[in-house]
Amino acid sequence: MPAAPGWIAGARRAPSPNFDARPAGVAIDLLVVHHISLPPGRFSGDAIEQLFTNRLDPRGDPSFDTLRDLRVSAHFLIRRRGELLQFVATDDRAWHAGASRFMGRERCNDFSIGIELEGDGEHRFTEPQYRRLARLIELLRARYPLRWIAGHSDIAPGRKHDPGAFFDWERVLALPEAGGLVRPY
Repeated sequence: MPAAPGWIAGARRAPSPNFDARPAGVAIDLLVVHHISLPPGRFSGDAIEQLFTNRLDPRGDPSFDTLRDLRVSAHFLIRRRGELLQFVATDDRAWHAGASRFMGRERCNDFSIGIELEGDGEHRFTEPQYRRLARLIELLRARYPLRWIAGHSDIAPGRKHDPGAFFDWERVLALPEAGGLVRPY
């Protein structure tokens, strides 16, 4: 069965209410790579999914209190074992980048797809995550005129630090599936 428009076949759907329509006529040409772990430094569990679907109980962990009124999402999350979750259709604008700027363009959510990797900036990402990322890039490039790839830290410097020093940019840019994508930083 083919995936619905903007939804990737093989991804587990966890629809988020934290999205809206992209501006008319915008070309989706940027991938933004993030990392996230909830609680910070802990992997597995369903707290990330709860955050992106506005179901996170702020009493679940002391670190969650600061997330109480946060309304965010990404298009995708790649878990440590390579599981792919999708929260927002790629044709829609997910709320992942916040205040951001890329090559003179503001509001990166308008023209980007946000990919979260389960991680914390202090641990290496896993082989299954890189394999899943390669397949996802291939699928997205078949649908969108993607030209660029950047980290959240690239588009929101000083405010964001992800995906961090343990993300292997050289490896990702050398992937056959990423051929032609440029990270201009």
